[in-house]
Amino acid sequence: MTNQAPPIMPYNVFEADVALREAIEREGAGWGVDRLRDIGALAGSPEALEHSERCERNQPLLRTHDRYGHRVDQVELDPSWHWLLRQAVEREVHSLPWRDPQPGAHTVRAGLMYVWSQVNAGVMCPVSMTYSVIPALRQNKEAAAEWEPRLVKPDLEAGALAGMAMTEKQGGSDVRANTTRAERGSDGTYEITGHKWFCSYPPCDVFLTLAQTSEGLSCFLIERRDPGFRIQRLKDKLGTRSLPSSEVEFHGVRGRLVGEEGRGVPAILRMVNHTRLDCLIGSAAGMRWGTAQAVHHARHRSAFGAPLAEQPAMRNVLADLAIESEAATATAMRVARAYDSDDGPFRRFATAVSKYWVCKRAPAHAGEALECLGGNGYVEESGLPRLFRDSPLNSIWEGSGNVAALDVLRAMVTEPEGLPSFLAEVEQAAGANAHLDSHLAAVKDRIAGFESSPDDTQWQARRTVEDLALALQASLLVRHSPAAVSDAFCAARLGGEGGRALGTLPPGVDARAIVDRGLATTR
Repeated sequence: MTNQAPPIMPYNVFEADVALREAIEREGAGWGVDRLRDIGALAGSPEALEHSERCERNQPLLRTHDRYGHRVDQVELDPSWHWLLRQAVEREVHSLPWRDPQPGAHTVRAGLMYVWSQVNAGVMCPVSMTYSVIPALRQNKEAAAEWEPRLVKPDLEAGALAGMAMTEKQGGSDVRANTTRAERGSDGTYEITGHKWFCSYPPCDVFLTLAQTSEGLSCFLIERRDPGFRIQRLKDKLGTRSLPSSEVEFHGVRGRLVGEEGRGVPAILRMVNHTRLDCLIGSAAGMRWGTAQAVHHARHRSAFGAPLAEQPAMRNVLADLAIESEAATATAMRVARAYDSDDGPFRRFATAVSKYWVCKRAPAHAGEALECLGGNGYVEESGLPRLFRDSPLNSIWEGSGNVAALDVLRAMVTEPEGLPSFLAEVEQAAGANAHLDSHLAAVKDRIAGFESSPDDTQWQARRTVEDLALALQASLLVRHSPAAVSDAFCAARLGGEGGRALGTLPPGVDARAIVDRGLATTR
């Protein structure tokens, strides 16, 4: 066999990622490097890859009844799924900031999430929701006292996992159209009856859900073991096929109120804000994995008399993949640091902006990475088809594109301190790159014009959020990355010197330096 790239594994996913290593130190999470190096070695092992591929092949099965006709609603999962989930739980990817709330804990945890997401995206759903549920659960002190110790335990069997069931078939993102009802009982709990179109990871122990009461839409904690909790079917999805997602019905399920009655959306948003952070991290992780596969292949595959990585057209593609990935990584870790600080306005605004844009970029990035491998990338064994199928998920979950963009515009009005805080972060790079200065001035002018033409704001929602996200990414790269990376990004993304597809960076870019930085491995 000649002219085939050797397996990239074994390699340390963390050590090979220069941009991640620098971001972890820069964002105050250096104390977590040993944890990240440990999980990075496992993530880049043949064992982890084998488990990931196996649980993708052996998809979840739902058994609604046992042989005697009793309702059991059991989801059967491959042992490899449990292996992958156990590694994440034992390494506290689901709980680190709540177990060890020292400075930088959310950023360390973001790094762990980023690395392990490159093994299997599906398994990270219950990990993310369990991490995210804690701030919302704490609105009910009694429920938190009962469940938080189990939810943060680094033990898959002795601990617990949390899920979410918000949307219904008649409303989707418009959760205020929900029809599920909750009737208050004499003991202060509620009896919940209705149907949920999506319930993420039905084997979880507890869930947050939304239901209508006499006071309006409210948030409740329910338990999986309740006999009224019934799984109707598992979804046949485009991607994350190792992950069981379901439709469920509630037949008098007992629920405990979380937050104020009639204030269900603000209550559950304390969970959603953290899962949106994980959407951002997950998409950045997918870009990183695709970049690593593409660069590795191109270094070892030759065509037309030279290695692919030495040919100008391919170097352009690889460098473009690498700068997009580094921008996403820098953004994800900077936003994660905001969860370690008291800067709530920046945190909320930057999460919404960055979640929208980075998740939007993931499918195109995955497709280009796959194309770098050509026909080899089109076959399942390469892993790139799975990356491609998984890539749209984060843009849909927790607020699809329009929902996320409109949330940003709404925040400009309802949380007026958010945009100034965001712009203050971006302006730390003022004067360092002419493309960035010009881009930021144009964005400010457009936003200022919203007041004189309010009917036009929704029409410009996506463009405005895109430009804000690019400004943040460019600012971070200008301040923290080598000039080869930041200059290429600003010229191509802000200066109009790049094309519409990836691989169209302008002349003069130091592509070799960018690609060398993109995968730091000796092989």
